[in-house]
Amino acid sequence: MEILNAQEMDPAILLGIVNERLRLGHGDLTDLAAEFGIGSIELEARLAELGFHYQPDTNQFKAR
Repeated sequence: MEILNAQEMDPAILLGIVNERLRLGHGDLTDLAAEFGIGSIELEARLAELGFHYQPDTNQFKAR
């Protein structure tokens, strides 16, 4: 599944897709965002709105 419109996607699905892709082969958030054709700041902001924040040390989004 691709991220075509992160702003309208169900939060649970968006989080699952992003964390799965980070876990399975993207070195970091910037690489993932480039693959999806979305800015890393935009993606990070969308997930922050939902209460999730990128943790570079684990390379995933987690709730704070």
